[in-house]
Amino acid sequence: MTTGVTIVVPTVGRDSLAVLLDSLAAQTVVPGPIVVVDDRRAAEGPLPLPPSASGLDLSVITSGGRGPAAARNAGWRCTDSEWVAFVDDDVVLPTGWFADLLADLSAVADVAASQGRIRVPVPENRPPTDWERNVAGLERARWATADMAYRREVLKAVGGFDERFPRAYREDADLGLRVVRAGGRIETGRREVLHPVRPADRWVSVRLQRGNADDVFMLARHGRGWRAAAGVPAGRRARHLAVTAAGMVALGGGAAAVARGSRGGRRVFMAGAAAWAAGTAEFAWARIAPGPRTADEVATMVITSAVLPAAATWHTLAGLLRLPRLLRHGGPAARPTPPARPAAVLLDRDGTLVRDVPYNGDPDRVVPMPGARAALDRLRAAGVPLAMISNQSGVGRGLLTPAAVEAVNRRIEELLGPIGPWFVCYHGPEDGCPCRKPAPGLVLRAAAALGVAPQRCAVVGDIGADVDAARACGARGILVPTPVTRPEEIAAAPEVSTDLGDAVNRLLGCQ
Repeated sequence: MTTGVTIVVPTVGRDSLAVLLDSLAAQTVVPGPIVVVDDRRAAEGPLPLPPSASGLDLSVITSGGRGPAAARNAGWRCTDSEWVAFVDDDVVLPTGWFADLLADLSAVADVAASQGRIRVPVPENRPPTDWERNVAGLERARWATADMAYRREVLKAVGGFDERFPRAYREDADLGLRVVRAGGRIETGRREVLHPVRPADRWVSVRLQRGNADDVFMLARHGRGWRAAAGVPAGRRARHLAVTAAGMVALGGGAAAVARGSRGGRRVFMAGAAAWAAGTAEFAWARIAPGPRTADEVATMVITSAVLPAAATWHTLAGLLRLPRLLRHGGPAARPTPPARPAAVLLDRDGTLVRDVPYNGDPDRVVPMPGARAALDRLRAAGVPLAMISNQSGVGRGLLTPAAVEAVNRRIEELLGPIGPWFVCYHGPEDGCPCRKPAPGLVLRAAAALGVAPQRCAVVGDIGADVDAARACGARGILVPTPVTRPEEIAAAPEVSTDLGDAVNRLLGCQ
């Protein structure tokens, strides 16, 4: 039996996510850890989850809207299981899927990955539309991440998904090729997922032509034989280029005829227009013939066939133009190994977990920083011990009492949950106290109380004194700046995060 499986689901918050999570909750064998990666670029509030999610061992992390490759990387790097099963947010899992997954993985002791079977339900009472045939192609796709399980060590060895692929297209084939060429073997298992055909508008086929830019990158990465090696059909790129060229010739000849009234221009226009019309008609019929041939489907095929070759050619040229930049950027193998997960996380209080209210002794004025509760919950769920280290010089200055500080601290834990032991320095900067940050005393005391070496701790704070205290005893320091953080402190910090959630991503190895 496999020693552990984590399920990773990248999402942009589509309604289909709830259906997927409902199907996970209905499994005959309760699934192991599930990591949902919220890849929305401008998330307004928490990711909406169905009620069934409360019964799952589920955590949500964010990946900043960087695309599915980056989202999957963030997901698997948060895990420590032997296997990582990637599932798309628009599939539906039969009730026996997880049990079948465990059986598939138990049967493949010496392979790098196991691929599930994808079934696309299409109407049986009529021929499928062009869009339905497009989605049904997933049934024959090799290494599709709609259901794909990789050994975590294999992902580490090849660097994971290549984040230079910006969309859900070819990033799975690229990873599969790199794994196979590194000597790994990928087997197809017995498990099956359903991939419904989502509703789509008339122009979906034209938008899909953006993938031609990724095909240019695949050619540069893997050579001319990449399609055969990855099981990808040849496509119609050469025909699209010819039809587009004929259209450009017709436009050029027409412009010349209008400008000079020349017979030669008219002949060029007629020849180009005839070639463009013939190529477009052939393409449209190739898409119409196997379909239902309804009035709406025929109209869609005619209209989109007129513009699709030009769109494909345009995106191919765009891929050629961006190729030098992508090749300079470097791939997954060039990415540094993330630092090891800390044995404990020590947190500053004011400006890090709660709004900084100078010399606050009033629990009613405690306001958590955005995302603080979710960030702490993730650390707690990961089993990382926590402690608070805070300078409270207001006591030494006579502006606060220790009891007031304690009352504020209790209110913080009421709002954010248990944080662990609290270590507070009441002295001012002129007192020379070895505990007051940037001195390392609070870090050393917290590490000793938690039973870990200071060098295995991470300190998260909003000013330079926090990271300097960490540096003074060999701990890892992460700065989460606020408007009051000085520019020179940001420049000097060894690590800078955009917010507390991003800091936790770093600490848990999710970036």
